Amino acid sequence: MPSLFDPLSLRSVTLPNRIGVSPMCEYSSQDGFAGDWHLVHLGSRAVGGAGLVMTEAAAVEDRGRITPADLGIWKDAHVEMLARIARFVEAHGAVPGVQLAHAGRKASSAVPWEGGRGLSPQEGGWEPLAPSALPFSAEAVLPREMTEGDIRTVQEAFVAAARRALGAGFRVVELHFAHGYLAHSFLSPLSNHRQDQYGGTFENRTRFALETVRAVRAVWPERLPLLARLSCSDWVVGGWTAEDSVALSRGLKAEGVDLLDCSSGGLVPGASIPVGPGYQVPFARQIRAEAGVATAAVGMLTDAAQADAVVRGGGADLVLLAREMLRDPYWPLHAAQALGQPGARRIPKQYLRAF
Repeated sequence: MPSLFDPLSLRSVTLPNRIGVSPMCEYSSQDGFAGDWHLVHLGSRAVGGAGLVMTEAAAVEDRGRITPADLGIWKDAHVEMLARIARFVEAHGAVPGVQLAHAGRKASSAVPWEGGRGLSPQEGGWEPLAPSALPFSAEAVLPREMTEGDIRTVQEAFVAAARRALGAGFRVVELHFAHGYLAHSFLSPLSNHRQDQYGGTFENRTRFALETVRAVRAVWPERLPLLARLSCSDWVVGGWTAEDSVALSRGLKAEGVDLLDCSSGGLVPGASIPVGPGYQVPFARQIRAEAGVATAAVGMLTDAAQADAVVRGGGADLVLLAREMLRDPYWPLHAAQALGQPGARRIPKQYLRAF
C-alpha cells in the first residue's frame, strides 16, 4: 500500500503527497472577495508542504453564502484574487483546489464569533433557499421551498462557478454536498419533504446532486479531477446513512467524480456524533471498498503515524487536515521528519536554514 508521502494521481493531476488542507471557512470576505488573509492563509499551507490546498467553501450565488463574510465565486470580479492565490499555491509545489458550495437553509447567518444566529433583512440577511420550507434550527431563518426553476438556476450557478474556477487556475474542484448545506438537504429525508421528482424516493432525493455533477463535469475539463464532499451519515435515526452514501458514491463515480471526501453530520443540531480520533475513517474505508472510488478521510486526524496508517491500511487515498493545519501550517514538514522520511519534505529555500 502507498504511504502518506507517496504521490497520488487523479486524472492528469498528481499530488506530491497524500496530505490535503481541508476547506475551512475563514469568514473574512467582503462581497465574496478573497483578500490578503486568504492569500497568506492558503499560501502558508502550500509553503508548509501540503500536497493539496483547498479553499474554503466558495459560494456559487450571493444567497448561497452561510454568512455575509463568506468567500464567493459567483461573479467574474472574484476571479482575479483567486487566480493570484492559485498561482502562489502552485508555485510552492501544491495543487490548488476550490470548493464550490451553496449554503441552502443554513444561509443568512451571523459569523460564528457573533453567535451564528439567523440574520433578518434589516441586519443584512436574506431569504435562504431549501428543498423544503424547514428551518435548520429555532434560531435560523425560515427558507423558501425551491421551485424547479430555482433548482435550474442554482445548478447553472455551479456550472458558471466551475468555469470561473478554471479561469482562476484551480486544478481541482470539489462540490460541497455535506454538512447540511443545499445538496445535503436534498439527500436527507429529514430535510427533504418534497412530493415532486426531487423528493421522496432515494432516486429522487439524489437527483439534484447527480444532475449538478453531470452539469459541472460537462464544463470542467476531462483532464482535471472532480471531487465531492459527503456527510456520510446524519447520525440521526431516519436520516441519511452510510449505506445511502455508498449507493450515491457509485452514481457520482459514474457521472465523473474521482474522489469522495468523507465527512459526516451537520444536517440537524443536536445529533449524537461519536467524535474521536479518526472517527470518520470507517466511512472513507467503506466507500472506497464498496463503491470502488478513491476517498479522502477527514476529522480529528492530528498525528503523523495515525495519518500514515490510514493510507497504508487502505482506509483512504488521501487525508485532509483542518484544525491541525490551523495549529501547525507546517504539519507536512514535521510529519515527514516524524515518519523518518526527511527526503519527502518540500522545504522552501528561504527556510532551509531552519531545517
